[in-house]
Amino acid sequence: MKEATKEPRPPTVPIAAGQGGEARARWTWTEPSVWTERMLAALENGVKGGVWFSLMDKVIAPKNLSAAATRVERNRGAAGVDGQRVEHFSAERTAILAKLHEELRDGSYRPKAVRRVWVPKPGTTQLRALGIPTVRDRVVQGALRAVLEPIYERRFTAHSYGFRPGRGCKDALRRVDELLHEGYTHVVDADIQSYFDRIDHDLLMAEVRKEVADGSVLDLVRAFLQQRVMDGLEGWTPDEGSPQGAVISPLLSNIFLHPVDLVMREAGLEMVRYADDLVILCKSAAEAESALALLEAQMTARRLTLHPDKTRIVDTTQPGGFDFLGYHFELGRKTPRKKSLQKLRDRIRTVTPRNSGESLKCIVAVLNRTLRGWFEYFKHCTKRTFRGVDGFVRRRLRALLIRRQKRRGFGTGFAHRDWPNAYFAEHGLLFLADAHAHARHAR
Repeated sequence: MKEATKEPRPPTVPIAAGQGGEARARWTWTEPSVWTERMLAALENGVKGGVWFSLMDKVIAPKNLSAAATRVERNRGAAGVDGQRVEHFSAERTAILAKLHEELRDGSYRPKAVRRVWVPKPGTTQLRALGIPTVRDRVVQGALRAVLEPIYERRFTAHSYGFRPGRGCKDALRRVDELLHEGYTHVVDADIQSYFDRIDHDLLMAEVRKEVADGSVLDLVRAFLQQRVMDGLEGWTPDEGSPQGAVISPLLSNIFLHPVDLVMREAGLEMVRYADDLVILCKSAAEAESALALLEAQMTARRLTLHPDKTRIVDTTQPGGFDFLGYHFELGRKTPRKKSLQKLRDRIRTVTPRNSGESLKCIVAVLNRTLRGWFEYFKHCTKRTFRGVDGFVRRRLRALLIRRQKRRGFGTGFAHRDWPNAYFAEHGLLFLADAHAHARHAR
């Protein structure tokens, strides 16, 4: 392994407390009703004993609960086991928040069960389990996260990108691209098996207690970990895991893997992690083998397992490549991974059924929204990618137009003559190849 180097802190982590509004400028994403200038100064300078006491009053503060409720209303989402939708909550918001405040204050608050739903994994026939808390529980989790997140955010390492303020997928992808161009040719492509379902509650609480000593807050975190799960008429109380879909889960998942981040950083390894998706970029096969062995040991210590079939070492100088956050990296080229491209094609198919009664103008408008969002994320792929998507979209539209003329055909052959590319351009269809060329020229 290469010699350990001192890691620069991410932009979201301040170095030292300043005067006046300087601390606020460094922590603009924090909830101002909780993180006052005095609180931010304590955050930056450290608190006595190194752990935080007396946080529950910040969690249950009416302004914090109200801000959390506003975020839940903005994100909307499905109803939980009680059937209450966000719009129903909004209609009774004042009364519900007052009741939540009192229950949290006197210790009578109890989270309701989490409703389990199953959603398809893109590009596969498999299903992913999500847990949907009730709206009121999402509000309390949001208020709790607003208090806890800055405390742990200050500790997190620079190579962790998932579900963190001011960081995201594109930052992680950019870092991977940089390292590949710097000669990191061997990649540990790791997959943590069923990560969110296997988070050990005791190990997680031990990490939480390293920064927080308020018993009421710790009890609240534990209560959310032990929420009953309802899958149809069946229910159980989990002894491990943190449900995907819960407001507090992303923060808890980062706290749980933080010790792994520290070990990998101290070993001088270039790891890029987004929640449970991670790659380690190395300059030799031997370094990659050593990195994988260290990672496996750390996963064992956290009572986790690397997927035996999906974890591998990739030599990026050879054909094959690896996938990360929707992209496929191979021999210096970036393309959407197969599942990402399949998901887009499936979406296009749902918008362009050949028996659609929508006008071409309406169909193009919906297509353009889908295509713009997809392009914004995948615009760094090779230009061949976009020509292929454009061709697929136009074939779908030509097949639709052929059907409307009661003719046979699938959008190929003479359909190009009847409806040339210029026809769709006149109707405002977004051509991704043109958007890609324009973006390259702008850069």
